[in-house]
Amino acid sequence: MQAVHFGAGNIGKGFIGYLLSKNGYDVCFVDVNQQMIDQINSRNSYDIELLSDDRRMETISPVSALNSMTQKDAVVDRIVNADIITMSVGVQNLSKVAGVLAEGLKKRAVENPKPLNVMANENAINASSTLKKEVAEYLTQEEMKELGAFIAFPNTAVDRLALSRQSKSVEIPIVEPFYEWVIDESEKVDDGLPKLQGVTYTQDLTPFIERKLYIVNMGHAAAAYLGYLKGCHTIRETLQYAELETLVKGAMKEAAGYIVQTFQADPEELDRFIEKTLGRFKNPHVDDDVKRVGRAPLRKLGLRERLVHPTVSLFEAGYSVEHLTTAIAAGFLFDTSEDEEAVELQNYIAENGIEKAIQNISSIKDQNLQSKILNKYNDLKASALN
Repeated sequence: MQAVHFGAGNIGKGFIGYLLSKNGYDVCFVDVNQQMIDQINSRNSYDIELLSDDRRMETISPVSALNSMTQKDAVVDRIVNADIITMSVGVQNLSKVAGVLAEGLKKRAVENPKPLNVMANENAINASSTLKKEVAEYLTQEEMKELGAFIAFPNTAVDRLALSRQSKSVEIPIVEPFYEWVIDESEKVDDGLPKLQGVTYTQDLTPFIERKLYIVNMGHAAAAYLGYLKGCHTIRETLQYAELETLVKGAMKEAAGYIVQTFQADPEELDRFIEKTLGRFKNPHVDDDVKRVGRAPLRKLGLRERLVHPTVSLFEAGYSVEHLTTAIAAGFLFDTSEDEEAVELQNYIAENGIEKAIQNISSIKDQNLQSKILNKYNDLKASALN
């Protein structure tokens, strides 16, 4: 079985490519990093390191790699003959791979019109649908209609911490033991292939997406912003302070209330999920920098994003948001010159005031909720959590 995966980064090699290989696929990576491509092709394999107590190394093979810029024809031919196509290039880069993908799918329609599922595995909602729209920019409506008869773009939800380290001249993905790859089965085309082992299939992806965004990603961001104020360097260091762990866990439990109310989820199951997630954050083998996790605060403080959306929804329904509002306030205090959005955020607050920032960046209209966040912001700013 042949798989084409766009993106030979940490997630591509350490998660999606890894799992496809475990399921018996010969994986061809498509990237633009020629050094990475040469490393893969020199061995037809690569190593990953698991962030477990034994720091186990695994070799993934057989694999190969192509450069989408200098080997475009070869990439197109791989698309024509692929059994599955996946990608993890970053949602902002989907438009950059859509052209060659469209060309390959168009040629496939003529030479090999077999059912095919194309999945964008990004840290974003409905990334495969976004990819489909980008592909449509390169094709006519009639061509898209023709492709729609045998090609599907099922959406997914993915979760695995994937970092990397250098070993001599080779970059080795280092990944946590936990992973979750969820595929919306209702959006798949029947390709006649066995289901992927280690993958969850669902008829409704939304609860999985929102659980990850509003509990896992929210908790991660909360720990980053609170830890930064405390002077911590990593998420693990942050959670070694009992008061900070209490704040982060409290925000996660409040956000879990949103999942319960929205999807009628089991509260006890979500409690176990929160404990497992905190365990991941506290993995002694992971040094996850708070500045890296907290980057892009303008986006993360947006109305539909991880911190604000559950807060607004719960507040409007009359539920407590004491810990969530503390996390939001800490986000507005994220002030590092290493991140462009953090600089832009602090410049906006300096020029317009924190009240305008809460109103316009987070689009929070309720004055009582605005006041609650403002008070938390002033308290945190005065104390800096010291």
